[in-house]
Amino acid sequence: MSRFTRARFESALVQLGIQPAHDVFAQLQAAYSQPGRHYHGARHIGVCLTQLDSHRALAQRPAEIEIALWFHDAIYDTRRNDNERLSADWAAEYLASAGASVDTIARIHALIMATRHDAPLDERDQQLLVDVDLGVLGQPARVFDRYDADIRREYHWVPWPQYVEARRAVLNAFLNRPRIYATATFVERYEAQARRNIARAIDALDSAGSDRGNPHV
Repeated sequence: MSRFTRARFESALVQLGIQPAHDVFAQLQAAYSQPGRHYHGARHIGVCLTQLDSHRALAQRPAEIEIALWFHDAIYDTRRNDNERLSADWAAEYLASAGASVDTIARIHALIMATRHDAPLDERDQQLLVDVDLGVLGQPARVFDRYDADIRREYHWVPWPQYVEARRAVLNAFLNRPRIYATATFVERYEAQARRNIARAIDALDSAGSDRGNPHV
């Protein structure tokens, strides 16, 4: 059962002491339903929420993580490199209009920015949110392969040789980390499978062409 529902979203807001200022759920639903959202759509958000439910005990402020997950890919344009900032800004603007505290807004903005996956994280909730976002890497091969194919569909406009080189760079960046996941629970459950999946995907790309591109994780 999908967790991408108005009731689920509004429940998270209520946990933060926020009443909806306007129908932002409809806007999020429209954003995640845009053509071309082969991976970064409502299904991805639903899977992330399922992962959060399974690991909620690890969270310090679970409702803040949940709202960050709802917004973290709200703006998604494969031709841009500032999607996370735009998504974080949208969340911050909405939360401010709904009367959230300055501290809550700042933490949620930082949570969304953490999904750039470009820096080590020391804050516990940021670590959990990023692990949830990367959970697909450690899923069974058939699930990972669907994700990998869907990423290519989102970047269909990138010439294949350029895509191969850039996608290989993204995958190698994860494989070269001491740990892909930040929390001990995710390391135990998903690290080994994630490394197998990524290594297999890199092997599949190794015979293809090369140049530059910018595929998202």
